[in-house]
Amino acid sequence: MSIVTVQGNASGTGTLTIASPNTDSNYTLNLPAATGTVMVSGNMPAFSAYASAAQSVANNTYTILNANIELFDTASCYNNTGSTVGGIPAYSFLPSVAGYYQVNAAWYSATPSGQISSSIFKNGVAYQLIASSFSSVGQVLGVNCLVYLNGSSDYIGFYIYQGQGSTYATLASRPDLYYFAASMVRGA
Repeated sequence: MSIVTVQGNASGTGTLTIASPNTDSNYTLNLPAATGTVMVSGNMPAFSAYASAAQSVANNTYTILNANIELFDTASCYNNTGSTVGGIPAYSFLPSVAGYYQVNAAWYSATPSGQISSSIFKNGVAYQLIASSFSSVGQVLGVNCLVYLNGSSDYIGFYIYQGQGSTYATLASRPDLYYFAASMVRGA
């Protein structure tokens, strides 16, 4: 038979309380045979934002999507402004908890022809990219990835690219066509 041991921290002065719910049913807490930190929903950063207006995208240049409207930002780790705030670069996500993050982003291009791409940049460098060349009007190009962020200095941004030959203006935005979102799925 295994033994459960509760070990206190000698330098801490707080009280750890384990409370059961008010119920007439029996429940079992099964712990894995592994060492780790228990994660709770309150410390798992997540955000979702979208661009509220059209923006210019220069030819053959990666441009960060100005996702300025936050639908939510559970830990205030997303910067929805055009300048660095609290150490977080413009329109970037710098979570305060180390772990693995699911990232989803997309934009709509009405470029008549040419190459377009959607890219997740980590610390200012392309990390995940999807590109397409097309000759018909209207295409949504999304990118999804799982990325490790260290919880102190790693940040991500969503960059868009177009190669139609001249500066391109995106259409007025909608949350379903121009978005950037990430959520922690597992601790480090």
